[in-house]
Amino acid sequence: MAQEGAEAQKVHVKPADAQSFVEEVLQGNGVSPENAAIVAKCLVAADLRGIDTHGVNRIPSYMTRVRQGALDAKASPTWKEITPVVGQVDAHNGFGFLAADLGMGKAIEMARTYGIGMVSVKHSNHFGMSAWIVQKAIDAGMMSLVFTNSSPALPAWGGKSKLMGVSPIACGAPGGKEKPFILDMAPSVAARGKIYKAKRRGEKIPTDWALDGEGRQTDDPAKALEGVMLPMGGPKGSGLSIMMDVFSGVLSGSAFAGHVTGPYDPSNKPADVGHFFVAIKPDLFVSLDDFRERMDYLYKRVVDSDKAAGVDRVFFPGEIEQITEETRRKTGIPYVEAEVNALDEEADKVGKPRLKVDA
Repeated sequence: MAQEGAEAQKVHVKPADAQSFVEEVLQGNGVSPENAAIVAKCLVAADLRGIDTHGVNRIPSYMTRVRQGALDAKASPTWKEITPVVGQVDAHNGFGFLAADLGMGKAIEMARTYGIGMVSVKHSNHFGMSAWIVQKAIDAGMMSLVFTNSSPALPAWGGKSKLMGVSPIACGAPGGKEKPFILDMAPSVAARGKIYKAKRRGEKIPTDWALDGEGRQTDDPAKALEGVMLPMGGPKGSGLSIMMDVFSGVLSGSAFAGHVTGPYDPSNKPADVGHFFVAIKPDLFVSLDDFRERMDYLYKRVVDSDKAAGVDRVFFPGEIEQITEETRRKTGIPYVEAEVNALDEEADKVGKPRLKVDA
């Protein structure tokens, strides 16, 4: 275990090189070129925003699931209209990125015509960072809600066994001249992916993130993964995780109540994740110009508000990640040696070029 606070040396990778690398590895594992491009774009988007826990480093775990037969690399999602403003996507146990891309795309189409579109997704897998789906809606000029359930990691408040997922709740709205609103948060004190990243990098974690298998606080990520994550705000975080399960799992017909299989699970059991997406036209009640002006006013009110002691700047939700993306598009995406080695191993397994890193 590395000493707490130690910083592993990092190399940088151009976003385009990361994109092409992931596409090659995915295609080497049976994913079609079109689908590989979608998955790669979503993973690189997470790395660009600084959400390294949901980026390219997920490739080894995804490919393990593919080799186990637990995730169908060749599957493509299908669409079924329920009403003019409601539909469902069946992911057919393929990549969650593909189902989410189709689902939000259909929700946007319905919202353009009818003002709102609602999509349920069944039989899916992990779709990475929720913010990329919110961004897809923002790019189309839409507000959005993005829900998913996930494998058990949190106890119900008052319990100690893994039951609910650390399922993100995300939403967004386009801005005008200022940055858009993008909220993407887990109902736990920290995202479980951060614990996996700490374990991968040999780092310790804060003691308020999780409990070990015996219910004690720990700074060891390996012991934390044997125990449970801690919900933020106690019963509030627990309630949000149950809400995600209702809207994503119960409603869709997918796994729920602790029966979703995780992306790192060694079994060959399908994940059977459920998602829930809503797209909303922002000019249903006020003009689009008025909406954008009001969003800009809200942005300014937030970032210009009086700062607490020791605070240099107040940020709008999603703004830090957008600033990180602007920086990483110029400097490249940082990875540590162990991460690059794991990715290169995946490339070697399918005879594809290794990750190109900058000197």
